[in-house]
Amino acid sequence: MNPIQIRKATPDDLGAILPMMEAFNAFERIPWTRAAGEAPLRTLLSDASLGIVGLVEEGAMPLGYFVVTFGYDLEWNGRDAFLTELFVVAEARGRGIGRIALERAESLAREHGVNALHLMVRPENENAHRLYLLAGYASPPRVLLTKLLTR
Repeated sequence: MNPIQIRKATPDDLGAILPMMEAFNAFERIPWTRAAGEAPLRTLLSDASLGIVGLVEEGAMPLGYFVVTFGYDLEWNGRDAFLTELFVVAEARGRGIGRIALERAESLAREHGVNALHLMVRPENENAHRLYLLAGYASPPRVLLTKLLTR
């Protein structure tokens, strides 16, 4: 068995990431299509000022990915970020790959000057919720509200 490797994805990895994004969004019950999602992913992969996409591989086999997007907030003394997606393919789950990917996402965020990393998790996703709590994530005393500005 090859060791797990996690690297920054490039535009050449689009074909490996898109099928996993479909599976992630279906699992999360997020209305998403390749037609709508490919261009924003291509932009993110091409512009390092926006964030990082990490690709998890075992040999040449893609096993998962994560997305960290950058923000800026005075509360966090500058750059903060959101871990917007962390996904491991079903057949590779239960091997600690999610924990390894989370650690690598945090490391890459630090390397890019991120002072705070945020994420959201569905309460019913008990495995992911447990992973994040064990890694030191906590619920801030606020409620996240969102308003769609474009359609």
